[in-house]
Amino acid sequence: MRLGVENRVCAITGASGGIGFEVTRQLCAEGARVLMISRDPEQLAAMSEVVRAEGATVAVLVLDVTEDHAGEHIVAAARQEFGGIDILVNNAGFARRQALEDTPEEDFRAQHELSVMAPLNLMRSVIPGMRERSWGRIVNVSSSAGKRPSLMMPDYSVGKAGMLSLSRMFAERYARDGILVNAVCPGPTRSELWMQPGGLLDQAREDSGAATRKEAEAGVGAQRPINRMATPEEIASVITFLCSDRASFVSGSAWGADGGTVPVII
Repeated sequence: MRLGVENRVCAITGASGGIGFEVTRQLCAEGARVLMISRDPEQLAAMSEVVRAEGATVAVLVLDVTEDHAGEHIVAAARQEFGGIDILVNNAGFARRQALEDTPEEDFRAQHELSVMAPLNLMRSVIPGMRERSWGRIVNVSSSAGKRPSLMMPDYSVGKAGMLSLSRMFAERYARDGILVNAVCPGPTRSELWMQPGGLLDQAREDSGAATRKEAEAGVGAQRPINRMATPEEIASVITFLCSDRASFVSGSAWGADGGTVPVII
């Protein structure tokens, strides 16, 4: 199945690892050109060389998406390298486990900046060009915690819920211009956020008292009907589809890719 994204220009935040890197690979495999964005220069350089070795056409931009005028920088970089942006994937994110009563106000503010204000800025920056071409795809990577808040990630949950509301508003406003805005809500995924030393898996292990990382991962997986964590490739496949011509009648949705974690059908 061809997805109809050949030569489309894509901007992907959080592209230096995990889900964002796999979205880059999958879109490039379909013939798209990708601006990889991350605030980690060394990891971004390394991962861009990986996809170039696979035959991909990519450029890189080292940028913290919460900075002022980040959207303008992304549009300018994409224009210089490839032309206007057709597809935007807002994937940058961060989380750590902490109880509601222990979560300081500044953590709520930081998550709001990362999950709401940064995507808002980036969408406002890319949409004018998409409107001129009457075609655009925006996918905001939220979380199952945005639908069903996690008591151990309260600031993250609230930020991702705000992202869902933002996505719906932009979807309703711009669908008639040919710009389709959707969100994806992954559950726990074997990305760096979870699997790196000291990441969410180690934090979950400490909270649960699991003897090993393998035991902790099995415990996290057992909380889902599918009985395991996702792989980054699985989540990226959903995002990639929503970026494509094949998703031409999908707008304003929040697709769950959580192994059945959130127990509702809507």
